[in-house]
This record gives sequence, C-alpha cells and structure tokens, in this order.
Amino acid sequence: MNEKLREILPGIGVSLAVAIVAQLLAQVIPSLGGATIAILLGIVVGNLWLHQPQLGKGTKYAESKFLEVSVMLLGLTVTFQTIEKIGWVGAIYIIVQMTVTILWAVWFGRRLKFKREATQLMAGGNAVCGSSAIAAIAPVIEADDESVGTTITLVNLMGTFLMLFYPLVATTLVGNSQILQGALIGGTLQSVGQVIASASMISPTVVTYATLFKIMRILMLVPVVLIFGADHEKHSEQTNHSKKRVRVPWYVLGFLIFCVLNSLIHINPVVGNSAHWLSSWLEIIALAAIGLRLNLRAFLAEGKQLMFYGIGVLAVQIVSATGLIHLFL
Repeated sequence: MNEKLREILPGIGVSLAVAIVAQLLAQVIPSLGGATIAILLGIVVGNLWLHQPQLGKGTKYAESKFLEVSVMLLGLTVTFQTIEKIGWVGAIYIIVQMTVTILWAVWFGRRLKFKREATQLMAGGNAVCGSSAIAAIAPVIEADDESVGTTITLVNLMGTFLMLFYPLVATTLVGNSQILQGALIGGTLQSVGQVIASASMISPTVVTYATLFKIMRILMLVPVVLIFGADHEKHSEQTNHSKKRVRVPWYVLGFLIFCVLNSLIHINPVVGNSAHWLSSWLEIIALAAIGLRLNLRAFLAEGKQLMFYGIGVLAVQIVSATGLIHLFL
C-alpha cells in the first residue's frame, strides 16, 4: 500500500464513521441536520476519546480535500438562470445583503481584536454558503487551520440556531408572503441544507423560493473569493513589501466552469442530483474531520468573545435582511 495512503486512511476512516453516524442521527433529529451533528459529534469523540496522532494526517486531508471537491461539485447544482427566476430586484437584495454582512462581520471582528483572516472567513461563511465558502476563501487569504476550524464550528452553530428560529418568527418579520419568507431564509442562512430544513418547516413553496435566493448567494462565491484575495494581496504588500498574485484555487475555478456549463447546456438531472448527493456527503465527512481536529479547550477559552461576535453578526444579518426585504421586495 502507498505510504501516504497508509498514513491518511485511519483519519479518513474515522471521519467517515462519524459522518455515517451523524447521518443516521439526522433521521431521528432532522431539525439539526447531518452537517451540524457531524461537527458536534466529531468534537465530542475527538476531545474525549480519539487523541491518537496517527489520525491527524487523515483528518487534515478530509478537512481540506473533501471540502474542496464539495465546493467544485456545487457548480453542477446551480445556474445563472436563477437571476431571472428571482428577478433583478431579488438579485440586488441578495448583493446588498451580502455586502452588509461582509462589511459588518469584518469591522465588528476587528473591533473585537480577532485576526484579519478569521474575520474574513466569518464574513464569507455567513454571507455566501457556510463551510464551502470558508474552504474556498481560506487558502486565498492564507488562513491557518485553527482559524478555519473555529470559524466553521461557529458558523454552523449560528446556522443551526437561525434554522430553528426562522420558522417561528418569519411571519412576524416579513409577513405572510411566502416569497418574502423565502427571501429571508434563503438570503441569510449559511448552508443549503439549513435553508431547505428551515423553509420546509413552513411550506414547500417557501422551500422553492428560499432555494432560489440561496443559489443566488452561491453564484457570488467566485467574486467574494477574488475580493478577499485582492485584499489579502494588498495587505501583504503593505506588511511584507512583497507583491503576491491572487491565485484562484482550482476547485473555485472548477465550480465556475461547472456552473457555466450547467447554465449553457442541458445536463441530465441525474448528474445534478448525484453531484448534490456527493457534495453533501463530502462536506459532512469534512465537517466530522474538523470536529475531530478541533481543540475544544482552546475553542471555549475564547467562549465569551466568540459568542458575542457570533450573536453580533447574527443580529445584524437578521435586521438588515428584514429591512432590505421591506425596502426592495
């Protein structure tokens, strides 16, 4: 057996096992979803029982490579025709909402003395598509593993709260209109799974609208990666006096190519559904690996400040989305 394969298989195997258990538990607790359960279960297992160094290389591989392929496959599940379906007013709402989220998350995080890279990961994860966006942004801004793991954990916990919160208060925030409820859920929730789970608690029609608004956010992944990459390049020049080129990760380019192909030619729905299934499983395995690698003691050490950061970002997301919906839609 190849030496590298022998080194990574134990960690990948444990991550897969945690992911499978998480998916089974998600059948019992569908409100949480497999992704959230995977990261929480991984944290418990990794911090209580599995500290073996031999798992490290495999879990790191699953965390990075599996998320990368998951991001790329997302391109086969979205098309540019979404803009037509939600209309230009809907597209403007999404762009403004994402801009507000990014600017606030970065500014607020810097005020709380978080590292620049951590605030950008937080901003991208909340504004675009959760773990996938964080995975796409991280290498471009040269974020360390600790920042990636902490941010993904926090963003998933925030998304779970919002997922359960919206069905209870959506009518209060935006009224009885199903398209407005879809705009609220699809315009703010972090992952596709959370969007669908939250919207399905209201009605199938809200699921359709919420998914369209969410897809519009996913389409903005490439511009967001490029913007953060350019900002990182500029900051590196100021601190290191050395110019760096913005390198778009291969899987982000793959996402864009798949998205263009999916928009220009008719791809068999089986391909899109298979891509979505595989992308979801790879993401859940990667989240399990992140949970296994997360140092819970270090995470909790930042507890109060981290939770304050998360609550602050959540509050502005909800308020700005509600205001923009009333303004534009």
